[in-house]
Amino acid sequence: MNPRRLIRLRQVLDRRQPDLTVLMDGVHKPHNLAAVLRSCDAVGVFEAHGVWPDAVLEPEHYISGSAGKWLRIQTHRDLPQACVQLRSQGFSILAAHPCDQALDYRSVDYTRPTALMLGAELHGLGDAALQLADQRIVIPMLGMVESLNVSVAAATILFEAQRQRLAAGLYDHCRLGPEIYRRTLFEWAHPRIAGYCRRHGKDYPALTAQGDPATEFRD
Repeated sequence: MNPRRLIRLRQVLDRRQPDLTVLMDGVHKPHNLAAVLRSCDAVGVFEAHGVWPDAVLEPEHYISGSAGKWLRIQTHRDLPQACVQLRSQGFSILAAHPCDQALDYRSVDYTRPTALMLGAELHGLGDAALQLADQRIVIPMLGMVESLNVSVAAATILFEAQRQRLAAGLYDHCRLGPEIYRRTLFEWAHPRIAGYCRRHGKDYPALTAQGDPATEFRD
């Protein structure tokens, strides 16, 4: 492991935000999905969530080798179950959707545990999804179009969340638990060995001070 690489991995992981996430409802176009995940990575999201009832549309089919490798992506088969899980973890669910009842996205406090719900590319969020949200938010539009592309909307809102969290000092210290941090650092540093360990039911070995596995593995 290159020492500079290990330092870089630790710097990024130290700023990951376990209580900021996105919940994508049927966002399946590869370019939009990849763009949303790039924005998540850029602002320090630790884990993204998505509802993909059809396994063919799940993100791992499209994003190997891209921003997705730095994010945990949890797949859900239906939106109500996803919302129940997120709420059980303390998240408030904000639906990005233009309507009269929506708040200006800049007026929301993103320093609290926040899940940003995003709809599919063509139709956005449906009535059932909107009923599951705690609040609706909107990006004010001054032109003729009524909404932004889903990936652009995600980036706009997520960077406002980053701005607020930077001001609140939430990036100043590591916010991940020790075990999650250890496992994630190993997966980032040695993905092939991590895959071997998962296939064979083995725990990840400790890392040396240089970032190398303390135990050798052969597939």
